[in-house]
Amino acid sequence: MAQASDAARTVIMTVDDDPGVSRAVARDLRRRYGESYRIVRAESGESALDALRELKLRGDLVAVILADYRMPQMNGIEFLEQALDVYPGARRVLLTAYADTSAAIDAINVVDLDHYLLKPWDPPEEKLYPVLDDLLEAWRCSDFRPVPSTKVVGHRWSARSSDVREFLARNQVPYRWYSADEPEGRRLLAAAGQDGQRLPLVITPDGTPLVEPEAPELAAQVGLATTPAADFYDLVVIGGGPAGLGAAVYGASEGLRTVLVERSATGGQAGQSSRIENYLGFPDGVSGAQLTDRARRQAAKFGAEILTARQVTGLEVNGAARTVRFSDGSAVAAHSVILATGVSYRQLDAPGCNDLTGCGVFYGSALTEAASCQGHDVYIVGGANSAGQAAMYLSRGAKSVTLLVRGPDLSASMSYYLIQQINEAPNISVRARTVVESAHGSGRLEQLTLRDTETGETELVDAQWMFVFIGAAPLTDWLDGTVLRDEHGFILAGPDLTPDGRPPADWELDRPPYHLETNIPGVFVAGDARAESAKRVASAVGEGAMAVMLVHRYLEQS
Repeated sequence: MAQASDAARTVIMTVDDDPGVSRAVARDLRRRYGESYRIVRAESGESALDALRELKLRGDLVAVILADYRMPQMNGIEFLEQALDVYPGARRVLLTAYADTSAAIDAINVVDLDHYLLKPWDPPEEKLYPVLDDLLEAWRCSDFRPVPSTKVVGHRWSARSSDVREFLARNQVPYRWYSADEPEGRRLLAAAGQDGQRLPLVITPDGTPLVEPEAPELAAQVGLATTPAADFYDLVVIGGGPAGLGAAVYGASEGLRTVLVERSATGGQAGQSSRIENYLGFPDGVSGAQLTDRARRQAAKFGAEILTARQVTGLEVNGAARTVRFSDGSAVAAHSVILATGVSYRQLDAPGCNDLTGCGVFYGSALTEAASCQGHDVYIVGGANSAGQAAMYLSRGAKSVTLLVRGPDLSASMSYYLIQQINEAPNISVRARTVVESAHGSGRLEQLTLRDTETGETELVDAQWMFVFIGAAPLTDWLDGTVLRDEHGFILAGPDLTPDGRPPADWELDRPPYHLETNIPGVFVAGDARAESAKRVASAVGEGAMAVMLVHRYLEQS
């Protein structure tokens, strides 16, 4: 059980399942830091996570977390990885025995470990305090001090309320949710002069009420950048998924004036993934949110601008400039452009699904809804990796998870490691050759009609939650008439533009298009929007980096 004193001070947390060691660490910490910091002690990873979530809700600061490596149920690395989602700015220290130093080295990749300490740490004046002094100083100089959180008042089964929560969560904006039917929600509505007929109500940290805000207004009010700082750049990256973030990191780090434009939230589909386990360098996996947050901070560190909630509607060639137009009529120009617009999940065209979207029917992981699935029956439509990752994540708390797959099994589109995990999960089942015939419910999803594609038989099942992952459609319609695409809308580039050995009809340069270059010189494509791309996070990041290399080559010859 976590123990603490004065709640007004910044927290240093220590976690160790051995009560004697736990008390000894807390004693040494209080002796040195007790007057300036609140020392919180926990004796298991679960109780420590509960304490961290409680601190987060109260708006408290956590500067340093020390965790023992050898703990049952949840070891120190696993705990620190989950703690990273709650307090990403807290400095992380692993307490290890000499025999576990290799685990500490692994933790550097998994949780960005700041330091590991060998036990025993006596004398603390030599082996403990100097390390913590440096970490506390680094934390004080960092930009992770939380601001007062945004408040969202809405209905549980409201599509618009769900959209706002998802937008804030994916953009790492801290917020607190209040139901319009509960006393605190009603109090906030009254304070804003609202009767609850128009929801959601968003109250920004400075107290500004926003009623049914659209994404651009919401982004601007909660501190996300939405307007470019300049009119002209070396590179405009359109799309903030893995390919776009990779391009922004490499472009900015190599001296290009770079701006990334994202219509919703950085991370793309990968950012919604509960766990990516086959990404190089993360042997224990990494959540999409963690990977996105690190990439975004990395791009910003190198000087890339990141604009959120900006809808791109057009691309023009104006001499040597490439002009990107936005939906509000404004524009930004650059020497070069990288199209990393990614894809969106295709909509399920079964009757009833459209009306219940956001009210039990969700496209993608919608991780903000995961906590509400506790103890319920969940259905997932799709058989690719994204569906498998969502199934594994939701199975932690759901009563049951059923994967609905059109094909005979999962092997056609899902990685082997995920199939093995699903087969071993006791509360996950797979229904092959099964599709959703229709969805039913009044105001929220209540039932599904499922059809066996082989026999034609239908079955009505109770369902409160359905997450849909049924293939991807490229977000490229706005390029119609400008950039060449295949019959499915994916962008053609490099060799795909010259199948007969001749460049496109409107190509004016002596050289053929570079590997990732479109039919417009200086405009490149990377990631899932490219025709015949691999549709994997690692390949998207690699293409983003390769596109920047080709941008340099283009600029040198222009």
